[in-house]
Order: sequence, then structure tokens, then C-alpha cells
Amino acid sequence: MQMKSMLYAPLAMAMALAATLPAAQAATPGNTPYSIEDFAKHASFSSAKISPNGDYLAISVDLGDQDVLTILRTSDLKVLKVNQLPDKKSVGSFHWISPQRVMFNAVKKLGGYAQPFPTGEWFAVNADGSLARPVIFYGTRDATQRGKSVGNESYSLLDTLRGDDQNVIMQVRYPRSSEGAGTQVVSLDTISGRRTPLARAPKENCDIALDAAKEPRFAVCSSSRDESGEYDERSELYRRDGTNWTLINASKADGKHLRVLRTTADGTVYAEQDDGKLPAALGTLDTATGQFNTLFQDPVTDVSQMMWSTDDKRLLGVINQSGAPKVTLIDEDHADAKLYQSLAAAFPDQMVQFSSYTEDGQKILVSVYSDTNPGELYLFDRSTGQARFLLQGRDWLDPKRMASVTPFTLKARDGRQLYGYLTVPKGAEGKPLPMIVNPHGGPIGPRDNWGFNPEAQLLASRGYAVLQVNFRGSGGYGKAFEEAGHRQWADGIQNDILDATHWAIAQGVADKDRLCIYGGSFGGYSALMAPIREPGLFKCAFGYVGVYDVDMLFTKGDIPQRESGLRYLRRTHGVDPAERAKASPAKRAAEVRIPVFLAAGARDARAVPEQTELMAKALTEAGNAPEGVIIQSGEMHGFYEVPARVNLYTKMLAFFDRHIGAGSKR
Repeated sequence: MQMKSMLYAPLAMAMALAATLPAAQAATPGNTPYSIEDFAKHASFSSAKISPNGDYLAISVDLGDQDVLTILRTSDLKVLKVNQLPDKKSVGSFHWISPQRVMFNAVKKLGGYAQPFPTGEWFAVNADGSLARPVIFYGTRDATQRGKSVGNESYSLLDTLRGDDQNVIMQVRYPRSSEGAGTQVVSLDTISGRRTPLARAPKENCDIALDAAKEPRFAVCSSSRDESGEYDERSELYRRDGTNWTLINASKADGKHLRVLRTTADGTVYAEQDDGKLPAALGTLDTATGQFNTLFQDPVTDVSQMMWSTDDKRLLGVINQSGAPKVTLIDEDHADAKLYQSLAAAFPDQMVQFSSYTEDGQKILVSVYSDTNPGELYLFDRSTGQARFLLQGRDWLDPKRMASVTPFTLKARDGRQLYGYLTVPKGAEGKPLPMIVNPHGGPIGPRDNWGFNPEAQLLASRGYAVLQVNFRGSGGYGKAFEEAGHRQWADGIQNDILDATHWAIAQGVADKDRLCIYGGSFGGYSALMAPIREPGLFKCAFGYVGVYDVDMLFTKGDIPQRESGLRYLRRTHGVDPAERAKASPAKRAAEVRIPVFLAAGARDARAVPEQTELMAKALTEAGNAPEGVIIQSGEMHGFYEVPARVNLYTKMLAFFDRHIGAGSKR
């Protein structure tokens, strides 16, 4: 309790400082609506990490279709180096590997609705820009760098080796067609690029975990079978003793999948156990017997994040979220846990996280966000008990003027429990509102989360309530919930979206006569399929970078280019042509009897623009030509450039206004 009272004053001062920054809030008077561009432009930073000695900050910055890594001096936030890769490559994950040196990989961004694709390249550079090295890349640049080039293998970082300023440990996965296929662990010199083999996995398709001594010790090997429409996933957990691997768990025997997450310095092995029914459990593992001891398991949701002590020896707690994020402390008596509680208490109704920390645990980078707060960074100094404000993600937006996001839950028509989020314009509570139903992309795996959503905030700023539901197939609610979305694109998933819409009407939130549906990627699919499933419910539909013809998914775009992609498509859509046709809005365009607007990126490799062109043609032939079609040059699976985003939202808002907003005839 003494620590809490000590912290309140300095943290309150830091928050007050944030409110007085010249760039914040004052730019737009309270009675002047924010512009579309205010919501469309990118945040000032994406993520940040402090160096092991606290001298530097590494901050990733989103420039649209490219992310760069900026190194700042912590003392005065002076920019020392901006690491920008050529050929529109983006900096992906980044890690401090010494007090002076940072390492990062390269990715290609495919659009806002698609995960960036790793190029396979890794780079290392000192904070001041010296000793910049491409340590892993494809091809051979010259004879002196031949050792750094690789073939089709992929590298991931396992450990930065605290105390070793030059080397790291990486996992290498080789394609099955290559010589020596499988998984290998190597030591990598981040200056010379020299790689030293340490161990190889017992079989193909394995992930390796290290022990407390940073030796390769565990391997989780997985396999899947797709026979006669039945999909079976299996896993095996091996322990390495010397050069021999011993099987200690097989899901085939007990139906439980075990995965080692981390071995801490005191030798505790933390693992995850998943029986495919309930959300996965988190616990410790007796590696001699394979016995799993549960520390935490939520009946509804998976663990989304683990909180570790600043010395990386103890699991402090876990974060899970059926609605708003919930922190459960595992070790409440730990000094770091008590510090976290004090920091969290200083930011009520917001999510507080230890973003990163120095090697001695004295300086902690603290991130704070909420449904109305786009994100802030503070630097807490343990020696002084003070928090220093560093950065705001969108300092041009005033959190006090943002709409609140309320988690909700309901039962679907088949009894399945669903969770979602309702954004209501500020000051508009208590009366039926025009509402935009906004299904997320995916649909298998992604989910909507509680937090600041600039798109939902834009819609709310124009008077619309926004409904987002985590339908079956969404991630984060356990494997069974996620797998329930397969072969349910047009049926069970749409039922969940429609049931959530009726729930909002019954709650008095939504005006039943002023409903439109809008989404991107799979959400774009739902924007056209939901009106087919329940005619008369929606007044308009806006499909953005959507999929409208299932058969085309099997022939065009980046998914069918890989065998794993084809397996996914077969599992999700089946092999029956009649079933695929029934699930394709483009083949049922005559049933879409409401106004439609469509938008796509001309360079979209996921939901290719031909999907949108086919949907537009089918609607036109059915006598319901779209009110507008955008095929945006240069853009991909979700627009990046601010002018393109402003144009998209300008036309979208005008479309909604005509049909359910102030400009509609009601």
C-alpha cells in the first residue's frame, strides 16, 4: 500500500504533462468535428522497446505501406538513426541484442487486412547507425558475404543471449524438399553473419525451445491429416538429452497438445496444454515425467499475453479478454507484481502493460491504452518512483471526445455464447441510433478486440453506432470455437452476425429501420452475404477488399499458390461445387436487393480485384448496379496511403448518409 501512495503523485504529474503538450488536443476545438484525415492517418508509433542499459529507445513507425525503425536517445528523445529498408520492405520484429545493438527482420506488407509476409532477411545495426550488417539474406551479394546468404529456409529468433553482445540463437526451418529438411538451431554472429549449428530436431515440422542454459532442449512436432473431409491435428513433445531425443507426450495417446513456452533462469519450464475443447491452459511442466501442472485456465478465452518479471525468472500474470482485457496475477507477492498493481491503479479504466524493461529492471517502458486512448508511452524509473511521459500515438485526437466501446455478450440461435463490442457516439446513449454492423476479417483466427479503433471512432463521430461481434471461427476463444467456423461462411457465421444485430435492436441501441453493414476482407464477404441471408434487415451494404466468389479463391491470389493454402481452402469450403456456389454472393447477386458500394485494391493478392469486378458485374446484370466501385491503384488488401483512405471513407460516409444518416429519407 505504501508503494501505491508513493506513485500516485508523479504519475498524475506525467498524465497532466501529456495533456499540455503543444500538439495534443488544442489543434481541433471541442465544437469542431475531427476531419476524416484525423482518423485515417497513421499513429506516431506502433511499438517500442528500451535498450538493456536504458540509453536508447527503438520505436517502429508506420509510414503506410512501409514501417521503419527509429532509434532515439532516451534522455532527450533525440533521433539518432532511422532504419529504412529498400524496395518498400518494412521492418518487422525487432530486438535489442546488446546495450548498443538492435536486430530486426524484413517483411513485405500486403495490406491492412493481411499479415505482413517475412522476406527471410535479418539485419543488425548499432544505435548510432554503425556496424550495419545484413546478417541473413537470399542470394549472394559478393564473395565476402557468401556465408550470410541462405536458400529457402526461414529463420526466427529464439534468444538474444543476455550478457553476450554479439551472438544470438536462432531457429532455422527448412522446406521439406531441401536437403536436410527439418528444423535446426544455430548460433548466429550478428556482425560476421557466421552460423554455428547447435542441434537438429528429431523429425520434420518441429519448433524447438531452449532450457535455462540456452541449450536446445525441447521440440514440439506437429502433423495434420485431411482425409475424406476429416481434419486431424497431432503433436508430439520431445526432450533432448545429450544428442538423443525422448518422446514425453503425444496427443494421439491422450488428446492433449503440449507446447513448451519458456524455460526461466531458475529452470522452471512454462508450457501450454490444449485439449481442443476448452481454451488452452497455462502451467508448468515436469520434463522428466511430462506431468503438466495448471497455473491458469479461463473457461471462455485463451491467454492472449503473458507478463514476466523484469529479471525474466517468474511469470507474474496473464492477460485474457472475452471483452475488455483482464489481468490475472499469478505471483501477487512478487515486487514486480506489486509495482504493476500500483501503475495500473494510476490509470483507471485503461490497459497498462510493461512494454519492455532494462536488464537490471530499474527502468520500465509502460504502455497505456483504452477504448478512447489511442496509446501512450511512459518511462518509469524505479530509483525515483517517477514516470516520465514519452509519446502519444495520436496526439491530435482528444480521448475525452472519443466514443466509448462497451463489451457485450449474447447467446446465438443455437445456444453458442458470443462476445463482441458496441461503439456508441459520445452523448448519444439511451436512444435508438443508425448503426453500422462491422464484421471482422478472417474469418478463422482473427478477432475484434477492445481498444482504440480509428475506423469505428470515425463512424461514431458521424453519429453511427458500430457493432462488432466475434462470431464462431474467431480466435482467442479456444480451439473448438475457432474450428466451428470451418464450412460456415454462409451459414453459422452469418447467423451469429444476424443474431448480434437483432440483439442490438432489442437492446434499444439500434434503430431497426437504419441499419447498414460494412466490412473488409471476410467482412466484405459478410456485407454481401448477410443481406442475402436475411432480406429486409439492412438498408445498404459496403464491401471492402472482399471475397465474393469462393471458387475464385481456389484459382486466383496468393492462397492457392501454396499447398498449405489449398489444404486450408478445402478444409474451410469443402470440395462440393454446389456448396461453394451457395456460399458465393456473386452467384446469388439477384438476392441482394439493397444499395451496394464496393472498394478494392488494384494490387490485392489476397482478395484479388477480380473478386470485386465480378461482384459488380453480377449486381449490374441483376438490375442492381453498385452505387460506386473503387479499384484503387497502388493499394493492396486494405489501403495504406492516407489520400486513398480519406477518399474511401469520404465516399463511404456519403453512402451511409444517403441511406440511413441525416441525408436519408425516413
